[in-house]
Amino acid sequence: MCSPGEAPPGPAPAGDLPPEWETDDERMAFLFSAFKQSREVNSTEWDSKMAFWVGLVLARGRRRGAVRTCLRELQNGFERRGSVPLGLGTVLRELLRRGKLQRESDFMASVDSSWISWGVGVFILKPLKWTLSSVLGDSKIPEEEEVLIYVELLQEKAEEVYRLYQNSALSSHPVVALSELRSLCAGLCPDERTFYLLLLQLQKEKRVTILEQNGEKIVKFARGLHAKVSPMNDVDIGVYQLMQSEQLLSQKVESLSQEAEKCKEDARSACRAGKKQLALRCLKSKRRTERRIEELHSKLDAVQGILDRIYASQTDQMVFNAYQAGVGALKLSMKDVTVERAENLVDQIQELCDTQDEVAQTLAGVGINGLETDTEELEKELDSLLQDSSKDSVDLPPVPQKVLSPPISDAELEAELEKLSVSDGDLAQKTPSASSEPKTALGLNL
Repeated sequence: MCSPGEAPPGPAPAGDLPPEWETDDERMAFLFSAFKQSREVNSTEWDSKMAFWVGLVLARGRRRGAVRTCLRELQNGFERRGSVPLGLGTVLRELLRRGKLQRESDFMASVDSSWISWGVGVFILKPLKWTLSSVLGDSKIPEEEEVLIYVELLQEKAEEVYRLYQNSALSSHPVVALSELRSLCAGLCPDERTFYLLLLQLQKEKRVTILEQNGEKIVKFARGLHAKVSPMNDVDIGVYQLMQSEQLLSQKVESLSQEAEKCKEDARSACRAGKKQLALRCLKSKRRTERRIEELHSKLDAVQGILDRIYASQTDQMVFNAYQAGVGALKLSMKDVTVERAENLVDQIQELCDTQDEVAQTLAGVGINGLETDTEELEKELDSLLQDSSKDSVDLPPVPQKVLSPPISDAELEAELEKLSVSDGDLAQKTPSASSEPKTALGLNL
């Protein structure tokens, strides 16, 4: 069977199937029929049927959360009214070609054999089916019980295992027992075979490495989500052994503490019953147990001290590596920088700044007509104009202070005119050469 030790699942629930599954018999009859030998016969029908089954097969695997499947399991899951899809083999071959599915044997063969030597008792590394599939390629339709793997789902679940470990108390040290890791992933991996497949995927990604030590398999994880795991060395094994010793000592101390408490209770019971000798033996046993507990406590403190120093040294090594990388980067960045070149560069910058200031001043002193003007001279000229304007004030006649005489009457005007006429006559006699026209005119005007 494709899933050893597991009963093949029954038909898929109605809610997991498309609407036409129960309503459109004609459409389902077409989909349950076998594919044509060649896609060229009717490419539209061929592509339509392939798209339907490809989506259904991938959705079924993701919905079930199982990374493994086989042709028989899918036929049982998609059974409809006693009929099974006749083209599922062609669909699986197409999924193999696209890389959505992979044969389990091919997947194991793609991992370095030195990385999966620990799993010889779990997997058959190169079965006959793998040999045939390697020779024939993906063009061969999978057999009914040949195990296939959902590639994307396997990668996603392997990532979940890695994150689960990182968020657990086991991540305090990169090395952990395989049995402890299996217990941690019990809810994620329904069976042991799936658990090993997920570990193989992590090994393929170089994120874990596995080693067998004294009959027990231990796993080393990479430090960091995107880091690659380093080979397991003596330090890793030594730290793991110290951690195991710490765990055993703690368990032993707890067990002895319970034993000492029991001896104390037995001594009390013996005293109540009047069995003095029995009570003394219980107290002696209690004393011996307490001395053993003290000895184990001192050993446990020593082991924990060593572990603390190892963790501190690892931190120091990380800091040292960071400093070393920083020094190397700083050397590269300062490779062409010297004090002399820096001073020369500063001088060049200052010289260029001075030149720019001179150019700006020159450009700012150019007028609209292209004539240079001196602001200071203009200000001096303006001051002189202001001083001249204050000196050259207009001299106006003084305002008359006398009161104007009252208006002259007509009689007074005629008398004044008479005097003027007499004066004019005398003047005319004194100057005979003058013309008489002015007199006539004067007399007319008057």
